Amino acid sequence: MEERRALTALFNSCTSATEARPLVVERLKELVKGARQAAREALEVDGNGRRCAAGICTFQDELIRLIYDYTVAHVYRATNPSDAERMAIVATGGYGRGLLAPGSDIDLLFLLPYKQTPWGESVAEYILYVLWDLGFKVGHATRTIEQCLKFGASDITVRTALLDARLILGDAQLFAEFERRFRDEVIRGTERQFIDAKMAERDNRVRRVGQSRYKVEPDIKDGKGGLRDLHTLHWLSKYIFGQEVGAAAGAAGIYTPEEVQTFRRCEDFLWRVRCFLHFLTGRPEEVLSFEVQPAMAQSLGYTNRSGLRAVERFMKHYFLIAKEVGDLTTILCGALEMQQLKSAPRYKRLLSPLNWKTRGDIRQRTNFRVDNDRLNVAGPDVFKRDPVNLIRFFAQASSMGIYLHPDAIRLLRSSLRLIDDNLRQDPEANQIFLSLLTSKNDPEVSLRRMNEAGVLGRFLPEFGRIVAMMQYNMYHHFTVDEHLLLTLGNVCAIERGELATELPLSTAVFPGIQNRRALLVAAFLHDIGKGRKESHSTVGARIARKVCPRLGMSPRETELVAWLIEEHLTMSNFAHSRDISDPDTIRAFARIVQSPERLKLLLVLTCADIMAVGPGVWNGWKGQLLRTLYQETEPLVAGGHTQQPRSEVIASSQAALRDALKDWSTADVDKFIARHYPNYWLRTDLAMQTAHAKVMREAQQSQSKLATTVSTDSFTAITELTVFAPNHARLLALFAGACAASGANIAGAHITTTRDGYALDTFLLNREFDNDEDELRRARRISQTIQLLLDGKERLSDLLEKRRERVRGVQAFTVEPEVIINNALSSRLTVIEVSGRDRPGLLYELTSALSDLSLDIASAHVTTFGEKAVDVFYVTDLVGNQIVSDIRQGVIRERLQSVLEGDRGEAPLLGTEDGALISAAKTEEKRRVRARRRQRAR
Repeated sequence: MEERRALTALFNSCTSATEARPLVVERLKELVKGARQAAREALEVDGNGRRCAAGICTFQDELIRLIYDYTVAHVYRATNPSDAERMAIVATGGYGRGLLAPGSDIDLLFLLPYKQTPWGESVAEYILYVLWDLGFKVGHATRTIEQCLKFGASDITVRTALLDARLILGDAQLFAEFERRFRDEVIRGTERQFIDAKMAERDNRVRRVGQSRYKVEPDIKDGKGGLRDLHTLHWLSKYIFGQEVGAAAGAAGIYTPEEVQTFRRCEDFLWRVRCFLHFLTGRPEEVLSFEVQPAMAQSLGYTNRSGLRAVERFMKHYFLIAKEVGDLTTILCGALEMQQLKSAPRYKRLLSPLNWKTRGDIRQRTNFRVDNDRLNVAGPDVFKRDPVNLIRFFAQASSMGIYLHPDAIRLLRSSLRLIDDNLRQDPEANQIFLSLLTSKNDPEVSLRRMNEAGVLGRFLPEFGRIVAMMQYNMYHHFTVDEHLLLTLGNVCAIERGELATELPLSTAVFPGIQNRRALLVAAFLHDIGKGRKESHSTVGARIARKVCPRLGMSPRETELVAWLIEEHLTMSNFAHSRDISDPDTIRAFARIVQSPERLKLLLVLTCADIMAVGPGVWNGWKGQLLRTLYQETEPLVAGGHTQQPRSEVIASSQAALRDALKDWSTADVDKFIARHYPNYWLRTDLAMQTAHAKVMREAQQSQSKLATTVSTDSFTAITELTVFAPNHARLLALFAGACAASGANIAGAHITTTRDGYALDTFLLNREFDNDEDELRRARRISQTIQLLLDGKERLSDLLEKRRERVRGVQAFTVEPEVIINNALSSRLTVIEVSGRDRPGLLYELTSALSDLSLDIASAHVTTFGEKAVDVFYVTDLVGNQIVSDIRQGVIRERLQSVLEGDRGEAPLLGTEDGALISAAKTEEKRRVRARRRQRAR
């Protein structure tokens, strides 16, 4: 009443409604600001998300009533309203449910008895404009009852919005008539249609935002296990029973009282998270991105505990809630199918107890039965009578390829206390579990069911520790337990030949694997040591040595599983961060692997593991590197070949090139061969040699000091950019800078210097476009940028400045910078491995620093793990020697450390004067050639 008087006073102080409107809006803005602040403070005190959302909704109702009263009293008065000027202002959609987040949309229906009148149109328009002036996003419709019924019957989205219609103010009789007719004429008799439509809608939404509810940057509204899933349950309950989830749903047998409580608890948690997120970001943000997760954890009161950071504890709680939402959805869908309200899923074959083909049929029939094509328990005491049935149940479902009955799921969840040390040590239970884990009937599905029901984490406490555990980094897209199940599923998909296109070598070698069971168990356990201070590979191997004997595996199998877990990152590290053209690298890897069988197992596990990290992490280039490493290592561990002498390898490589260039003159081929040092023939494959020969001949024929060529391969997802130019100490840095300025991600670099002072560098760029023409066009633009820089027509500093925006989310993480200098990995080169937080232009800054330090880069290997960059450089000093001096190594380590910490320093600008770089290149290269000659003479 006080605010109404205040608005009336403002109106009376002005000469017209138009003059008063800005004053009214400012007054209302103060009200909105105060209400939001009060809601935030209350939420921070009691943490009750549902109460906060309901309070915001109540204020919104009062605000609309206030605006309406002002409008009809002072702006558009209806002194003698006709029957046609009756109006009801109705909240629909989320607003109609009575819960609003700070940034939620406002959905309004202006309900009319007949067609719209000028007065009604003016009132509705004025209210909407005021709400828009206040910053609200308003969805609105002005309709008669007949129109509402027509649209509701034909459009499932409109019907869903009207299902939650709630009167805010106006003609109560008109709204009551709408409610009655909507239920009688639209809802009645269409329950099955509505349920099928909402389930299909949910499936489409999940496909759009991601199939897993365990994505580490979840969408709390539309993601799987989020608020929209609870909304779906609410809609179904209201459509069928006429009211939200509660007593009616319980009385109908859809939910138990405990499940209704779970629904409320999940709803409150998700609303608390959503409200805090909107307050924190100041916008209707629905994704818990890495940037906001730490602040959210702090706002919600989480602290570091039990070896987990506050943010990890918060996100684990979130994923456990998402899991419970999933359980509720599963139970409801199953219950509705049992009542034949929802179309039952189709099966590949008719399932009934009569066609069970498993051993132990008599016992299984005593314990379990099939109800409406779903596996159910034979009675309420099945698990209590014999706790091993908790494991048998999933094995039976797997062997039959059948869905689970909601009653059985309920009984499973209420029987978890029966899983104790006696069951964990039971030989039969462990034998059944191991058979399930290593089954050919898609063990990922079975173990996922066990995990969702809570059985897996109780039966294997080591696994229970990592259930819903997030990995707070930008590399892993899923929680640890989800990642393990996906890895297991990938191994099985490789075995079935379903990934032959992406993984041709793994698919080819799988039939020859002798230790399939050890491989599957290793895939299931390989990251089980996560979340501890010690290396997770070491911890995981220790856990495997404890778990595998319990499952009934032999000592030999146990050791193999432990070895696979301990080394599950090794093959990836060698392939992606080492120079696999260096024989020393291959020999070092072969010493670790030791046998062809272990090499096969490690290849399959590595590929399955990388593919399970998340969408887009695997690409063909990673596969190519792994295949090359496998093919180079296999002869050594098979014992079928001895190492060829260096001279024979060089001669064989040159002979192969002559054969590939047989249409060239002998003189031209001899000239190309003479321009290269011996190491070139040891570390460059034939395809690249051929490409190099062509680009060098084209440069010679055109008398150009710069030549570039590009090629792309959709399978490896790599584009090769080869640059031929006069060598210079900072030339590699310029190339890396040009790529950074163009937004290209460098996967690797093949660095070559010719005898006559030219650089022949091939950059491996991650593809950006699916279409080859688009990708080649991008690579040519990078080539043009390099030309402009070399000619001094562009400044690299200016180009990089335009790309300074950081990679999304990287700032949220702290990556401890590290520089490792190693002379043991290669007999000829010093290996420098640097790791730190990734950022645009980092490779350029690192290569610039190495040039400043007078180091020759023989090859560069670039890997990113989300926010973490790991760059490995094989280098020598300017006369081709390893860096052995401790003092020199200390200087290198300190300089690179400063780059990783973000100190760009004052690196010389490149390409600032016409011809300056090429001229300097000639002078510098002459000096280096003379130095090399003096060294060889000594």
